Amino acid sequence: MKKYVIIAFVAFTGLFSVKASAQAKIAHINAQALIESMPETKKAQADIETFAAGLEKESGGLVAEYNKKMADFDKSSATDSETMKQVKVKEIQDAQKRIQEYETLAREKIGAKQNELLKPVYDKARKAIEDVAKEKGYAYVIDSSSGSLLVSPAGDDILASVKTKLGVPNTPAAPAAK
Repeated sequence: MKKYVIIAFVAFTGLFSVKASAQAKIAHINAQALIESMPETKKAQADIETFAAGLEKESGGLVAEYNKKMADFDKSSATDSETMKQVKVKEIQDAQKRIQEYETLAREKIGAKQNELLKPVYDKARKAIEDVAKEKGYAYVIDSSSGSLLVSPAGDDILASVKTKLGVPNTPAAPAAK
C-alpha cells in the first residue's frame, strides 16, 4: 500500500511540474538586430552624425586658435624673453584646456542627443516585443543579443514576428553568438 502511495505522489508531482513548465513559454529575440533594422534607427543615426559633425566644425575654431598660438610660439621663441615665453606657454595651455573641455561637453551633448533620438525607437521596439509575447503566450522573452546567458532552455525566436508587427522588412539576420 505504501508503494502505491509513493507512486501516486511521484506521478502527481510529475504532472504538476509538466503543467507548470508548460505555462512558462520562453522565446528569444536579437533585440539589437531588431533595433538596427528599424528605419527610425537609421534616421536617428543620420541625425546624430549630422549633430556631431556640427559640433566638430565648431571645435575647429578652437583647434585653429591653438595651432596659431603654437606656430607663433615656435616662430618667436628664439627671440622672446623668458617672461614672454611663459605667457605664451600659459596661453597655449589654456587653449588646450578649452579644447579638452569642449570635447568633453561635445561627447555629453552627443550622448544626450542619442538618448533623445533613440529612446522612442527603443520604446517602440519594446512595446512590439511585449505585444507579440502577449499574443503568442510567452511568459519570458530573452534578449539573445546581450550574450549574458551561458545556458538557457530552448525557446522560439520572435524576431520575425516583431519585425512584421513593426512593418520592418523581414530580412534574415546573422545568427546570435552563443
